[in-house]
Amino acid sequence: MITLSVVVPIRDGERFIADALTSLSRNARGDFEFIVVNDGSVDATGDIIDDFIGELPGLVVIRNPAPVGLADARNTGLSAATGRYVTYMDGDDWLAPGYLARLVEAIDGLGCDFVRVDHVQVEGRKRVVHRAPLARRGSVLNPRDAILPANVRTMVDYPYAWAGVYKRSLGDLLHFPGSLHTAEDRPWIWRLHREAATFAVASLAGVFYRRMVSGSLTQVGDERQLHFFDAFELVFKDLEPEFLPKAARNFCALLAHHLEIGERLTPALRARFEERGAQMVRALPPELVAESVSRMSVEREATLRALVPDLPPSPHVRVRRDREES
Repeated sequence: MITLSVVVPIRDGERFIADALTSLSRNARGDFEFIVVNDGSVDATGDIIDDFIGELPGLVVIRNPAPVGLADARNTGLSAATGRYVTYMDGDDWLAPGYLARLVEAIDGLGCDFVRVDHVQVEGRKRVVHRAPLARRGSVLNPRDAILPANVRTMVDYPYAWAGVYKRSLGDLLHFPGSLHTAEDRPWIWRLHREAATFAVASLAGVFYRRMVSGSLTQVGDERQLHFFDAFELVFKDLEPEFLPKAARNFCALLAHHLEIGERLTPALRARFEERGAQMVRALPPELVAESVSRMSVEREATLRALVPDLPPSPHVRVRRDREES
């Protein structure tokens, strides 16, 4: 019987995949399986993965002849998983020794549908622990109760699939929208919190997440960045009215962030991005947009008002401005 399946999608990751697989070897257990999905790599990634065959217990390798994208690569690995639980790891990240055993211990002990955890963000030699937004730890809760309030960071603002462990019996709730090549985790986390029955947050920080890696989707400025809007269209689709203020604030904050780093886009693509952004902002209730921008930093409010000059004025005198994590 397999207790835990770890799904690792990777494409052209020859610089980091050995580190990732070595960290898995330091977490290996007889009831763990490691499903590595080589998503059409054309560099030495496949050869490096093959070097671990026979060295990493529980290693399963799936090779996509052509890349299908992160979402569908994860879905492919999930379809092959046989564990009672499943977690994810990106191929340019790594895990602390013994982390996976502690992750299983947490969800076994709590008995809930999924458990979210903290992580360590890595930029060069810098290491910073990022905590999941919910302060209450080790208690089984209703995931819907962790979506609000709208004006502070909550669990839907912490979408990282690899920062947690999930019962595989959640089925379709663990699948990612395959049509998306970026921001696929946004509708995923919203659906998980809206439809799962129970969850908890545990104080574990064993995932080391490399940020600002060249070639990652967060750094690439091609047409895939337009999938940000497709992702939020899925978030807004059939959304309960009580959650709309939170989703609107979430969208506006991230839109402002994308506009702030818009220099990575070509002028033509940036124009399309701005046009799509303005359309979606105008489709939201004006009072929700006004409330959302009034709680942003001065710079972000100015960015959105430059995009949509006819936004209504702020509904109140600003007492505090919260900056959403991007």
